[in-house]
Amino acid sequence: MTLKERITEDMKAAMRAKDTERLGTIRLLTAAMKQKEVDERVELDDAAVVAIVDKLIKQRKDSIEAFQKAARQDLADKEAAEVTVLQAYLPARLTPDEIATEVKAIVAELGAKGPGDMGKVMGAVKQRLAGKAEMGQVSAAVKAALAG
Repeated sequence: MTLKERITEDMKAAMRAKDTERLGTIRLLTAAMKQKEVDERVELDDAAVVAIVDKLIKQRKDSIEAFQKAARQDLADKEAAEVTVLQAYLPARLTPDEIATEVKAIVAELGAKGPGDMGKVMGAVKQRLAGKAEMGQVSAAVKAALAG
């Protein structure tokens, strides 16, 4: 079963269970997926769906931060609940040590020497670790690997 099919099945289950919060979050996700398919005229694979989920989670985390600064804990809690639902569709994340190991291997493969090779390394890292790690952590690991 593809990730897209799993999301559709989860939406049906949420409808049957009358779980409105979960249903609303899944509908947001399906709308984002459909928008991407229509805009780019493509059929989404699992990697593309994971990228959309990552993007939605990042948006929710930014919103949580903004709501907390504005003392709107009710809205921050709603966004946090959406993050929890969305995280169920992400593959298992790599630990910081695993990320560093992968990055070092890629740097060695490419023969990257210093910070000037950051773009080349990030391109390769994004392809290999897409959906498996948060890109902020990956970027920090690449900087560390190229600096030392």
